[in-house]
Amino acid sequence: MNEKSAAPYRPLSEAGLSRDKFLTDSDMKPDSHPDIAVSIVEDDMRARHIFSKWIREAEGFRYVSDYRTAEDALIHLPLDKPDVVLTDINLPVLSGIEIVRRLKSVLPQTQFLMLTVYEDADHIFEALAAGAIGYMLKETPLEELLGALRSVHAGGSPMSGSIARKVVQTFQPTVNQQKPDSLSPRERQVLEFLVRGYLYKEIADTLSISVPTVNAHIRHVYEKLHVRSRGQAVAKYRHLS
Repeated sequence: MNEKSAAPYRPLSEAGLSRDKFLTDSDMKPDSHPDIAVSIVEDDMRARHIFSKWIREAEGFRYVSDYRTAEDALIHLPLDKPDVVLTDINLPVLSGIEIVRRLKSVLPQTQFLMLTVYEDADHIFEALAAGAIGYMLKETPLEELLGALRSVHAGGSPMSGSIARKVVQTFQPTVNQQKPDSLSPRERQVLEFLVRGYLYKEIADTLSISVPTVNAHIRHVYEKLHVRSRGQAVAKYRHLS
């Protein structure tokens, strides 16, 4: 009994066929929703391990890097170029707020989400004035934190409930609320330099006055606007102007 010999192998190209004909639409289509790349800045080793683990295991996210200090983050984050930086405020030397302040212009496409234990208005407004896009507490559950990261990446500004309430209360009108037009010309001038990010010494040099005089003007600004920090003063000025 004669056995039929196997047909000789012919490459697809010689047969007039393309590999693309055997690919499905999902194979051919580029991923329209790439994973959200996240870097973490946290000095507590246990917390850093937990947050990194959450990001590594969560669907739709890509862990990029983690750093213990602001100094390391300032060196490496411009090279990492993550979509979102999740950072603590209280770090060994420079703060997480300083990371945001220094890198916001360097990484314009990167969003900064604060993750901290601080609930006071001073820290909240200083972080937001520096360029943070959201503010969450460390007690935030896993799914809520991942939701906050998705929101940040999609253009939102997530905040823990208690933080959002403090922000709203700050801008609610009060009987004694003052407006920027109640400031003296010099106080308004000093405040405008604060809004532009000038340091006290830079303001003093620009206006040809002493640093103690700048401090006195700023104290009067705080009193008139009923705020307690630079961040609050800047935020209220922008809101009321």
